[in-house]
Amino acid sequence: MMLASACLLGVNCAWHGGHHANTRVLALLEAGGIVPVCPEQLGGLPTPRPPQEIAGGVGEDVLDGRCRVLTSRGEDVTGPFLRGAEETLEIARLVGATAFIAKSRSPSCGSGLVHDGSFSGTLIPGDGVTASLLRRHGMDIVPEEDL
Repeated sequence: MMLASACLLGVNCAWHGGHHANTRVLALLEAGGIVPVCPEQLGGLPTPRPPQEIAGGVGEDVLDGRCRVLTSRGEDVTGPFLRGAEETLEIARLVGATAFIAKSRSPSCGSGLVHDGSFSGTLIPGDGVTASLLRRHGMDIVPEEDL
C-alpha cells in the first residue's frame, strides 16, 4: 500500500485551487493500492491558499522547531503543516503504507528539493515537512519524477 499526494491524482487541492495530475501516478491508482492525501488540507488549510514556503530551512528543521512555514503574505502556517504531517502519518499507519509518492518541491510533500523561503523560485536540497516526518518513521519517499 502507498500514499500519494492527492494533487497528483487530479484532486483540486493544490495551493492555487487546481491539481498536478500525473499520468504515471494515475496509472498506479488504477492498478490499486494507493491512498490519496493532502497534508495541507488535513492540517486545516483552505484551498485555494496563498503560496507557502519553509523559511530558513527544510522540513527536518520545521519538525525540530528550528524554522517556520510562512505564506507569501508572511502568515505563519507551521501549526497546520505539522498537524497535516501527523495526520498523514496516522493514515499511513492505518492503511499499512510503506511508501509515499510525493509532489516535488512542495513545502509539505516535496522530496529532494524545496523552495528556499524567499518566494523567488530558488530551490534548495531537502524535503518538505510531511515527507520528512514520514521518512523519520521509515517510509520510502518517491518523488513523482522517479516513477
